[in-house]
Amino acid sequence: MPDLLLELRSEEIPARMQRKAAGDLRKMLTDGLVEAGLTYEAAREYWTPRRLALDIRGLTARSKDIHEEIKGPSTTAPEQAVQGFLRKAGLASVAEAHVHSDPKKGDFYVAHISKPGRAAEEIIAELVPGIIRSFPWPTSMRWGPASAAPGSLRWVRPLQSILCTFGPETEEPVVVDFEIDGIRSSNITYGHRFHAPDAITVRRFDDYSTKLEAAKVVLDGDRRKEIILADARNLAFANGLDLVEDEGLLEEVSGLVEWPVVLMGEFEQDFLAIPAEVIRLTIRANQKCFVTRPQGAGENLSNRFILTANIEAKDGGKEIAHGNGKVVRARLSDALYFWKTDQGDVPDLGDLKASAEKFGLDLNKPLDQRMARLDHLGVTFHAKLGTQGERVERIARLAEELAPIVGTNPALARRAAVLAKADLTTEVVGEFPELQGAMGRKYALLQGEHPSVAAAIEEHYKPQGPSDRVPTDPVSIAVALADKLDTLVGFWAIDEKPTGSKDPYALRRAALGVVRILIEDGANVSLLRSMMSPILAAYMKFQREGSRPYLEAADRLASAGLATTTYRAEIYDRLLGQSGREAFAEETPEMAWRLSLDLLSFFHDRLKVYLRDQGARHDLIDAVITPQADDLLQIVRRVEALGSFLDTEDGKNLLAGTKRAANILAAEEKKKTTIAENVEPALFREDAEKSLFAAVNQAESQAGEAIQNEDFSGAMLALSVLREPVDSFFEQVLVNDEDQSVRANRLALLARIRAATDRVADFSKIAG
Repeated sequence: MPDLLLELRSEEIPARMQRKAAGDLRKMLTDGLVEAGLTYEAAREYWTPRRLALDIRGLTARSKDIHEEIKGPSTTAPEQAVQGFLRKAGLASVAEAHVHSDPKKGDFYVAHISKPGRAAEEIIAELVPGIIRSFPWPTSMRWGPASAAPGSLRWVRPLQSILCTFGPETEEPVVVDFEIDGIRSSNITYGHRFHAPDAITVRRFDDYSTKLEAAKVVLDGDRRKEIILADARNLAFANGLDLVEDEGLLEEVSGLVEWPVVLMGEFEQDFLAIPAEVIRLTIRANQKCFVTRPQGAGENLSNRFILTANIEAKDGGKEIAHGNGKVVRARLSDALYFWKTDQGDVPDLGDLKASAEKFGLDLNKPLDQRMARLDHLGVTFHAKLGTQGERVERIARLAEELAPIVGTNPALARRAAVLAKADLTTEVVGEFPELQGAMGRKYALLQGEHPSVAAAIEEHYKPQGPSDRVPTDPVSIAVALADKLDTLVGFWAIDEKPTGSKDPYALRRAALGVVRILIEDGANVSLLRSMMSPILAAYMKFQREGSRPYLEAADRLASAGLATTTYRAEIYDRLLGQSGREAFAEETPEMAWRLSLDLLSFFHDRLKVYLRDQGARHDLIDAVITPQADDLLQIVRRVEALGSFLDTEDGKNLLAGTKRAANILAAEEKKKTTIAENVEPALFREDAEKSLFAAVNQAESQAGEAIQNEDFSGAMLALSVLREPVDSFFEQVLVNDEDQSVRANRLALLARIRAATDRVADFSKIAG
């Protein structure tokens, strides 16, 4: 069967776009071919900095003839329906339709449609120009004299040639002929820009890839990665070094070269005084080079780096390595300056005393100076949520309150939170924002901070994605939770919630981070109570500024964190005194409590996503989560215990019995049948009623005690005693007895079953 070869050659495509673009080309073309009635056996895409290529094997030479019938309306249907049928079938008039008869439905119109197949070359010639014009580049450009014309061709970089051949292995392939903006398809391509710039005539993919290789072009992007990685490892090893591997950099570098040549450069030993992260990032960001370390030297780097050239230089690459070394030295000189500057006094030290007193900072320490400066400069966090300094104040208070819950020292948690954002004003982080946290940790250790405080400064940003680890040090946990909870409460209070696919403040990531920390670190934290610190801060802001809008925001925050009016009253008492509490309590809007449940529901949604990714059943999650369940770890343990219980025979049978009881109750409640408020043993007529009543009392007591001790497996075990009494009850007892009082009493007994099981989960939401 014929094969199709397509190449779109242009000027250099940005490395970050190449892999996706090649995949987009494959999908767009193969989807178009299939839609046009062609089939294929295999398709594979390739890319280099200057070309996207597609190899499609076993493509049918012609689409099939199509014969189909389109059924229309009755011959007596209104004219409007008939005209709609004609438009759908592509008929000019009803005379072109056929009339079929049905014994039951009578006569109706049918269109007999016949479409002859088309040659694959014709379909390809029609598809490819449309794909090129509609290609989904993140950014694109126009070029040349034609660019001034409306609708002129756009491409990521100027498109230079199109190669398109089609044919079976046993015959000479043909060029699929088409043209787009003056570029006509051909069987000609070009090799390496410098080593082999002449035209190359090709037939099909096999000789295309072979001739390109001879012309110093490695077509396969993944093979270029393998070449670079293997050569870099070997070169480092030959010099007594280990390569510091970097998958992201490897992907980028493989997209910068068509003929990878690995070389080694070096810089002065003095620059190794700079932290390894800064050296690595400086060389990576500015020169796209890999760093190395002495073999067996741990995290310490060497003064050698690995670069990837795109040419085989006559001098073996000495000048290329030397030139890269000069640039690296210049960049490292800047980094060394930043590193040393950050360890000295800030120029406005005398202006920072007020901020230092506010946060209990020691202005003899560089990182403390940076935090005081962050507050003094009034750097805005968000226009409606105040400055970074105010945010740090809130986070510090919340971390201090969370510390005992997660098992750490409140003073350490507060100190870590106060210094957590200090490195934002350092020179190194100003140059490399991705090092925030990491540099704070280094500077904290240099000034003698507790190791847990230093670790929390770096780890409070974690986890930054589903594959990132969660912090495990208790101090880090307290600060990470405080940071994320403050963000979520704040943006919920100003109604900046995620909508659809839009989440500009990464609130979903923050909520999932809270979920993962609580579950993976085994932390029992009440989310509603943990929002108290941001609430206090909002009230203090109102007190300082006397602004009515801040009071309203504070009320929203207050209710968002408090499950009952008792806690709310405590807030007012602590900040405003009894008289102030009484004056303002009446103004607390009811919508604030709805806001708190909305935010908690957002956490529940993230928890469901997390648990489903872990393989948990969605119905068990829904059965356990209630609108006010704010201890996520407890929810997870309930789901685990419920799943284990329902895998047993007792669990399956109890589920069936409980659902039967719930269905009967629901039906009778809908009919407004009388149900007794309490079960009256004197009305029992059957032994099965007495046995079930005793079993429910026992199960309620034991399950309640187990839940109080967070022993959810024990709670399930306690419920299992209901299995046999429930089965016997439904076998021996008629619930809808003729005696109204007996019926009401038996329904009340079913309500007790539902209430007992509801303490663990809503069994009505469980499938089965």
